[in-house]
Amino acid sequence: MFVDQVKIQVKAGKGGDGAVAFRREKYVPNGGPAGGDGGKGGSVILKVDEGLRTLMDFRYHRIFKAKPGQNGMIKGMYGRGAKDLYISVPQGTTVIDNETGEILGDLVENGEELVVAKGGRGGRGNIHFASAKNPAPEIAENGEPGIERELKLELKVLADVGLVGFPSVGKSTLLSVVTSAKPKIADYHFTTLVPNLGMVRLDDGQDFVMADLPGLIEGASQGVGLGIQFLRHVERTRVILHLVDMSGTEGRDPFEDYLKINAELEKYDPELLKRPQIVVASKMDMPDAEKNLAEFKEKLAKDKTLPTLPEVLPISSMTHQGLDELLHKTAALLEQTPAFETMAEKQQKEQEKLYEFTPETEEKAFTLTRAADATWVLSGEKLEKLFKMTNLDHEESMMRFARQLRGMGVDEELRSRGAQNGDLVRIGNFTFEFVE
Repeated sequence: MFVDQVKIQVKAGKGGDGAVAFRREKYVPNGGPAGGDGGKGGSVILKVDEGLRTLMDFRYHRIFKAKPGQNGMIKGMYGRGAKDLYISVPQGTTVIDNETGEILGDLVENGEELVVAKGGRGGRGNIHFASAKNPAPEIAENGEPGIERELKLELKVLADVGLVGFPSVGKSTLLSVVTSAKPKIADYHFTTLVPNLGMVRLDDGQDFVMADLPGLIEGASQGVGLGIQFLRHVERTRVILHLVDMSGTEGRDPFEDYLKINAELEKYDPELLKRPQIVVASKMDMPDAEKNLAEFKEKLAKDKTLPTLPEVLPISSMTHQGLDELLHKTAALLEQTPAFETMAEKQQKEQEKLYEFTPETEEKAFTLTRAADATWVLSGEKLEKLFKMTNLDHEESMMRFARQLRGMGVDEELRSRGAQNGDLVRIGNFTFEFVE
């Protein structure tokens, strides 16, 4: 089964907790703190595997969690860091943060890696908190939480040449004749439900990948038919072979078909029409094909809306008429055509520019609200992260957290909002009293 769009959840490992410990050795009086740091949590990394062709593996396995780091230990021993979790994806995978819509990366090259969720750093043990005022601190940090996010993976097939056109114009037949691919071929519409790939090898040693894309119809860019699901696969192609049925057996005007398909490509992405396009007049072995081809060329020459007049090559996949000329001209066109940017790559560049030129504004470390039960509620990414990294088992760690809150301006904000001595303050599931 061909799967080209999935949503997955990834969660990096939490860092290991720092330890509170003291040296207990004979003949070493006042040994001092000896609690080691926690190990780092494992990150979640996507890695390109050229052996994969679809996102099928994610159909039944959608949640990926890296392991947490080991906790710190006595005698200053650090916890072991967790191994990173690698997830294999096929070439041509675009990675998008499903909540924000941000494009995190476009994975094309074999072996290319992308860190999608970074593991938390390990918490510091009490050996880091010793000072002249407090030579034996009972203070340690919990490990930093790992990043958690929902991702959308989109696969865009890596093909040099894309076959586009209405259903039943002969795309699958052409692919089966010029490559070793075995697409489904039948005398009804929409026999191709997924993109098919094949390798074309010419006598002179040239080769390229050709993709037979599911038939487009009018309105495909707005979701009609199958086209909207597979229009994105055209993005990575460098040359488009636009097949037009010249037999007239479907009762449609070949020239109208040509204009409609181009219109759908333009609606999806206007840049697609900038790609070199060869018009392939198919089914030339049929009785009325020659007459229809002459009319098609006449209408094409009179059309003033086209920026350039495309080349029209008549072929018959059944009799192999014109196939050699088509393939050699396609190969020659590929040699002089560079790769085009996909929509994802453009959006990624725009995001980078936005981040580059937008002046950084310091976000407030916390927000303060009042719950229905009159409890003050503290929230905010920075504050909640600080709380999660506080070891609540030791009083000194709690006092350090209270000092950090004061330094962030929490006490001052509570007073200005009218908080009284003894009022309850809540952070997550933890509640404490406000004391002046």
